[in-house]
Amino acid sequence: MLVDSHCHLEYKGLVEDQAAVLDRARAAGVKTFLNISTKRSEWGQVVATAEREPDVYASVGIHPHHADDHQDLTEAQLREATDNPRVIGIGETGLDYYYEHSDRAAQQRLFRLHIAVAREVQLPVIIHTRDAEDDTLAILEDELGKGGFPALIHCFTASAEFGEKVLALGLSISISGIVTFKNARDLQAVAKTVPADRLLVETDSPFLAPVPHRGRPCEPGFVRDTATFLAELRGESLEQLAETTTRNFHALFAKAIA
Repeated sequence: MLVDSHCHLEYKGLVEDQAAVLDRARAAGVKTFLNISTKRSEWGQVVATAEREPDVYASVGIHPHHADDHQDLTEAQLREATDNPRVIGIGETGLDYYYEHSDRAAQQRLFRLHIAVAREVQLPVIIHTRDAEDDTLAILEDELGKGGFPALIHCFTASAEFGEKVLALGLSISISGIVTFKNARDLQAVAKTVPADRLLVETDSPFLAPVPHRGRPCEPGFVRDTATFLAELRGESLEQLAETTTRNFHALFAKAIA
């Protein structure tokens, strides 16, 4: 049985037929879903879905794209949102210098705010980083110096050097359907070498549909295709990779019921 450690069930492409989307994923062997929020207005939706569906959990956080619109967010407000028993992670948060939809300083401030709350409540930080390796790493190193917190890099597409450094800091790495793309040779090389106890899989649905579903909205059930490709890449059986990544998910997101 597999876990989709990162999906957006409230997004267009999934929310219109959410019940059927979940049923198809369950039929494909997905036992647990982490429904990710990207702005405060989504928090109520992701929690409501998690309260309705026993195998769905929620995260609360602000994506760096929306940092400019959330500069009034306080640690107390984020901390209060984590009190719900169905909320098992904080994010997604981080830095995105590719699109730069928000000011870099605003992104950095909110990233640190999420980390501060994560350190206090000991829920994992779900980190988005794109074209921002140096600043992401600098913030992680600085914040870890203030005290530990669980964290993972979601939808990993960064350099091998960055991967080595975040693993050395104790983070986990989640692999999405991008790993199946024919031009993803560098990512495939990294995915081969991620330590077994730090590896997760995800869809980031409705985005990034893996082969053979390119051109379609991605669904949580497609995590099986990513896991199948990844298992072959690493010289493992699908069953072995599913067992490992599921165990890792529950070790990291300890608030989820195994």
